[in-house]
Amino acid sequence: MTRLVQIQHAKEGRRVAVVLDSRLCLLTDTGSVYELAQKALDSGSSLEATVEAVRSKEFLDYDPIYEGRSDWHLLPPIDQPQEPTRCLVTGTGLTHKKSAENRQAMHTAQAAPVTDSMRMYQWGLEGGHPAQGEIGSQPEWFYKGTGEVLRAHGEPLEVPSFGFDGGDEAEVAGIYIVDHAGNPRRIGFAQGNEFSDHKLESKSYLYLAHSKLRYCAIGPELVVTAEIEEAHGTVRIFRGQAVLWSKPFATGEKNMSHSIANLEHHHFKYPQHRHPGDLHVHFFGADSFSYGEGIELVDGDIMEVELAGFGRPLRNPLRVDRSKPPLVEVKPL
Repeated sequence: MTRLVQIQHAKEGRRVAVVLDSRLCLLTDTGSVYELAQKALDSGSSLEATVEAVRSKEFLDYDPIYEGRSDWHLLPPIDQPQEPTRCLVTGTGLTHKKSAENRQAMHTAQAAPVTDSMRMYQWGLEGGHPAQGEIGSQPEWFYKGTGEVLRAHGEPLEVPSFGFDGGDEAEVAGIYIVDHAGNPRRIGFAQGNEFSDHKLESKSYLYLAHSKLRYCAIGPELVVTAEIEEAHGTVRIFRGQAVLWSKPFATGEKNMSHSIANLEHHHFKYPQHRHPGDLHVHFFGADSFSYGEGIELVDGDIMEVELAGFGRPLRNPLRVDRSKPPLVEVKPL
């Protein structure tokens, strides 16, 4: 599978590169994956063929860039450099059994009846894998923000001054561009940390929408592949030099209550999600997260997501803004 990174240098500007183990092969005259995808659409070629056509003979060592020891630094593996607001970041929850169980425990006593969260997960089990050409059960859906909320490997994920906490959500995200005719086209997939405020959500399920309006991270690499049948990984929390918490997780269609095609249909069925030239980053749901096991992250903790086949692990420190939340006042015009 082809794996791409976006990197930036203070003087050299932006480049896209293909990951070749410990080296990065730079692409000629390509500053973004968005630009690369547009070239593929314009030429009618596949993305992989477009990548091959612009490979250069320039190489960089990946290790110092990944470790933050280079003048080059990693960017999120997808963005819209000119208009970040033309990238929509969204997600689908309750696609994995463990996430549904955690949500159930968050909002009800053990002896209470089944919650709407568990019912929605069960609807996915019953109708989330429709036959080809059929429409399946509608999943949960949430909005995180525009491309301005995306963070790269190594960048902090922040708990805002008005937030209650911040917690890891190791997931896969689908990366899409809408073509000139308004058809969504999948660029590839990336591992990610969807990151949300679980403590706020636990106060009331009706705060779920607020809890998702947080920064999130994807990468460091974008995987150009047609499907994800099954993938296994590990999410870890580091406090200082020690591993505070670690958990294996499984994702991909074999481990989800919905097929990816069904999730894609229910996201892109809305005409406002099919505006030509727009990018979409859509998270497919978490299998495990530390908050569900009683872990409360603190400033300086590092969240790591490692998923086999998706390249190097994604690591992001937690930053907590402890300042007093400012009052946002609206004045009449």
